[in-house]
Amino acid sequence: MVNLELLKKVVEAPGVSGYEFLGIRDVVIEELKPYVDEIRVDKLGNVIAHKKGNGPRIMIAAHMDKIGVMVNHIDKNGYLHLVPIGGVDPRTLVAQRIRFFTEKGERYGVVGHIPPHIQKPEDRKKAADWDTVVVDVGADSKEEAEEMGFRVGTVGEFAPAFVQLTKNRIATPYLDDRVCLYAMIETAKALESHEADIYFVASVQEEVGLRGARVASYAIDPEIGIAMDVTFAKQVGDKGKIVPKLGGGPVMDVGPNINPKVRAFADEVAKKYGIELQVEASPRPTGTDANIMQINREGVATAVLSIPIRYMHSQVETADIRDIDKTIEFAKHFLEELRPMELIP
Repeated sequence: MVNLELLKKVVEAPGVSGYEFLGIRDVVIEELKPYVDEIRVDKLGNVIAHKKGNGPRIMIAAHMDKIGVMVNHIDKNGYLHLVPIGGVDPRTLVAQRIRFFTEKGERYGVVGHIPPHIQKPEDRKKAADWDTVVVDVGADSKEEAEEMGFRVGTVGEFAPAFVQLTKNRIATPYLDDRVCLYAMIETAKALESHEADIYFVASVQEEVGLRGARVASYAIDPEIGIAMDVTFAKQVGDKGKIVPKLGGGPVMDVGPNINPKVRAFADEVAKKYGIELQVEASPRPTGTDANIMQINREGVATAVLSIPIRYMHSQVETADIRDIDKTIEFAKHFLEELRPMELIP
């Protein structure tokens, strides 16, 4: 049963890429510490939690960073101009709220929008870009904005907006990848017995280049690496190209980034426990921490376990609670069943 209160806490904790220390790191440590043998933070800020075992050494990674924005200019009228941290589509920012983290605490700003009544005809045909996205923080001058704590380099993220749409559907910014981070935490709590030597990693800076997983996998040197990350679900405008659907259960990829022996074992576990796995074809690198784990040292047998969501990298990412539940259930059984195995394809 999904703990919506904890999920909301995990989703809303601050932590854009490179600034995970602003909030989410402490939440992860607080939640994992009672359930693991050791927990530490490395120099990049990854949280590495170890549940000891004598079996295969496995790294489970869910990234805890968010996409976001950074102030790169404050104009004379006190408006903020931004640059993206990670893959932010500026079109999603128009008329939205942004939560900033200044040296004087949290503050909010709103992205301005020209009312349709006074727009020029040519303006109605233009999409927002980083030159036109301007944030109003309530200041009337650059000096006033600076007095409020804003500086070049101040970071921000989409304002919290967690809503439950139906019994089984939720929508909120930052299900990518906080929903999988939540699932990883709950998996660690649910484990009853295991032979595997398990490292749960809340990785940093995935959205800007898989940096946290690179150093964590080097330190851990796992035999098996599983990235827990969101994937696309069928949605408006997908033109039938997206296969996974909301409510269809966890998703596992097939492709060159996926070790076939690990993937086959996953199918065995799913069949044994009656869990339906959706399949996603990934003919190229998956765009997850599995990319970098796979080529660590002499190679790692990798796989990707995903929760499908709609409207990725927007303020209204949408997921199905049943998929979250089934992902935790599957991950628990996968880790409990894991034994030494041949990993060479």
